[in-house]
Amino acid sequence: MPHRPLRQLTLPPDAERVYDRWLGELQGRLADPACDRNRLCRDVLCELYYPGRGDWDTLLHDPRTPIGTRAALLALDPRNITLEPEHYHEIDPERYARVKPLLWLWQGFDRSPLGGGNVTVGVRFRRVLAPHVFRRCGRNFKCFQFVEFSFGYNMEVGDDVVVHRHVLLDDRETIALGDRVSIADYANVYTHSHDLVDQETVSATPIRLGRGVRVTYHATLLEGVEVGEQGMVGALAVATKSVKPYHVHLGIPAVPKLVKPNAPPPWGTAPA
Repeated sequence: MPHRPLRQLTLPPDAERVYDRWLGELQGRLADPACDRNRLCRDVLCELYYPGRGDWDTLLHDPRTPIGTRAALLALDPRNITLEPEHYHEIDPERYARVKPLLWLWQGFDRSPLGGGNVTVGVRFRRVLAPHVFRRCGRNFKCFQFVEFSFGYNMEVGDDVVVHRHVLLDDRETIALGDRVSIADYANVYTHSHDLVDQETVSATPIRLGRGVRVTYHATLLEGVEVGEQGMVGALAVATKSVKPYHVHLGIPAVPKLVKPNAPPPWGTAPA
C-alpha cells in the first residue's frame, strides 16, 4: 500500500494576514476574563452572516428590517435559543452556561461561508475555541466541520487528536481521547443509553479511547466502551464491548477479527 502523507498547502499572503488578524482578535477576546461570551458569539455570527450591514443592535431595532430577519438576528444570540443538551436532566447549568455560547458559535461558523469546508481557517478557528469548551485540550487538535458535542465540558482531548466531518461526541459523561486518536467521518460515540422499558430512565458511563486509537467511517461506540491503545473499530461497526489494545473489531455487534501486526506482547496473538 503506497505511503501518502497529507500535502502541506499555503494560502495567498493577503488572505493569511486577514485570517491571522481575525483569529488573533477572537483569541484575545476569549482570553479576557470579563468577556461576555454571549455577546461575542452574537457579534461574530452577525459579521459572518450579515457582512457590512451594521452591528447587531442596529439591525435588530431598525424598523426597516423584516420580521423574519429580526428572528434570524435574535437566534444569533445564544440567550435566545435552546440546544438539545439543555433538556438533559444531568446538565450542570452553571458549567453549560459558560460553554453554550461557544458551542453555538462553533455550529454557526460551520454553517457559514467562511466555515464549513474551509479547512485551513476552520481547523484554526476550532482550535481557538476548544480549550475554552473542553475540560482539557492538548496541542495540535484538528477538527473538521459539523462535529457536535453534548455538553462539551466533559471532553478530555490529548495531543494530535483528529476528529473528522459529521462526528457526534455525546459527552453526557466523560469522553477521554488519548494522544493521536483519530475519529473518522460520521462516527458516533455515546456515553448514555436508555432503559428498554422506560426511555426516561437514562444511564451514563465514561468512554475512554487510548493512545493511537482509530474509530473509522460510520462506526458507533455505545455507553461504557473503552478502546485500548492502538485499538480500532472498523467501518460501520457497532462496538458494544470494550476493545483490547491493538485489536481490530468489526461488524454489528463488533467482535475482534484480527490483531495489528505491530502489536507487542502480550497482544501479538490471535484475538481472544
